[in-house]
Formats: sequence, C-alpha cells, structure tokens
Amino acid sequence: MQISLRRRLFVFAVLISTGFFDVSCTTVPETGRRQFNFMSPGEEMQLGLSSFDKLKKETPISRDPALNAQIQRVGKRIAAVAPLPNAQWEFVVFESKEANAFCLPGGKVGIYTGILPITKDDLGLATVIGHEVAHAVARHGGERMSEQLGLSLIGEAVNATTTSSKWHDAAVNVYGLGSQLGLALPHSRAQESEADHLGLIYMARAGFNPEAAVGFWERFAAFNNRAGGATPWFLRTHPLDETRIRQIRNWLPEVKPQYRPQ
Repeated sequence: MQISLRRRLFVFAVLISTGFFDVSCTTVPETGRRQFNFMSPGEEMQLGLSSFDKLKKETPISRDPALNAQIQRVGKRIAAVAPLPNAQWEFVVFESKEANAFCLPGGKVGIYTGILPITKDDLGLATVIGHEVAHAVARHGGERMSEQLGLSLIGEAVNATTTSSKWHDAAVNVYGLGSQLGLALPHSRAQESEADHLGLIYMARAGFNPEAAVGFWERFAAFNNRAGGATPWFLRTHPLDETRIRQIRNWLPEVKPQYRPQ
C-alpha cells in the first residue's frame, strides 16, 4: 500500500511538472521555438547584471585602446539589431588565455583575449559576438535554470518512490545519468546551434558578411584540434565542429538576403 501511494505521488509530480511546462512556455525570436522558462526577463537581467559586476572585480580588464575600440565598434552594431528589450549593453575585454566569450542576460558581453587570435578581424569578432548575444536574446540562461529545477524536482520524486535500498540507488543513478545524457547535454547542444543560427542573422543585419562565420569556425576547429580535445560527442555541451560548420553553410542561403553591407 505504501509503495502504491508513493508511485501515485510520483505520477502526480510528473503530471504537475508537465502542466507547469505547458503554462511556462515562451517563444524564441526568429526561430519560433517554444521553450520552458518560468523566470521573468527582469529576474534574468538582475542575475546577469550582478554576475557581470562581480566578474569585473575579479578578472583583469584589458586597457588596450585599439582593442577596446574594435570591440565597441563591432558590439554596438550587433546590439543595434538584437531584439533584447531593456538591454543595458556593455562590452568588456577580459585578460585571459581562455578562448571564449559570453553574453549575460541584460546585454553584458565579455570577450576573453584568448579568442582574439582566432577571430582575427571584425568579421570573426562579429561571429563571436553575434553568437553570444543570441544566447541572451533567446533567454537560454533562464531556460537552463528552469529545466534544472524541473529535473531536480522530478529527481526528488524518484528518490521518494523507492523503498529497497538496492532499487533506490539504482533508480536514482539511472535517473541522474538519463537526465544528463538524455536531456541536459543534448539541449545544451541544441541551444548552441540555435545561437549559431540567430548569431548569423544578427551578423547579417548588422552589415557583416555571414559567410565569414564559416572561416571563423574552421579556425576554431583547428584550434580545438591543436588543443587535443577528446571529449566523446555524447558528453559534449557544444556541437561537433564539423556539425556546426555544416549547419552554418546550410543556413547561409536563408540568412544571406538579410545582409546589407555597411
């Protein structure tokens, strides 16, 4: 009787989470994808602003005037075409060997100096900034936090439904592995692909030739090969480089008509 009750509670929790998903859907601009996100834009923005302020205090900032001028020039053109309401745009170059960049909710963009040898010029930089701005426009941060909370709630339900210690441990382990490989990582890869797609659109609308994105990702793939990255594809949070390049080539015919050279 006790097990049956716990199973019913588990089913109830799943139904509640499914209903919550239905009423917490938002739509990604341009792609029209429906996403599970119960965080408000204001909540996301506040998290982004506070995180960026903290990062600026902890990470050295580049004072190179030419480099900063380039980042501002390219970044502002991308920002001008990105539909991010109430954004407080800020573009900062951080001194770091890491080949990376980011855009936090609210329009806070960080570029690490380690990625600049790969971007090479304004077009490569526009590829990177367009991609990162797309993450903020698509509200991927809030979506991930919402999904992780949903997964943790269901995980707690699984934890409460099993009585035998053997089956309890097995169920919890299977759930943890299944949720990570079956949802969290693939969705992360899907978000990266969506940001690639949106980034191409913003790049083109800002007057940067979207075809240059192929060259940047080819250089980034060569960088990854030199770095010796050997993470299995099913454990990656990002698409394989060859997959990414192929997708970008496929999107170019759609995006190219929006390109207006400046």
